[in-house]
Amino acid sequence: MHVQVARWGNSLGVRIPRDLARSVGLTEGVRVEIAADGDRIVITPRPPRYTLDQLLQGMSPEAMHAAYDWGPDIGRENVS
Repeated sequence: MHVQVARWGNSLGVRIPRDLARSVGLTEGVRVEIAADGDRIVITPRPPRYTLDQLLQGMSPEAMHAAYDWGPDIGRENVS
């Protein structure tokens, strides 16, 4: 597939054909990283940024209990 490089302000731009964009999951507004790799230009979608609310969705103290249950207290470590 061949495309033409065009001027975009003080930069250069390339249009990514729709079928190619779809095949790699690119959509309008997705942020990407662009890097040089020798004589190639590599464009990689950035991982999504999650908010704390999104990361903790569905979590509750009951659900987290197992993650922090290290067994019965021994000696003077009672943290009740």
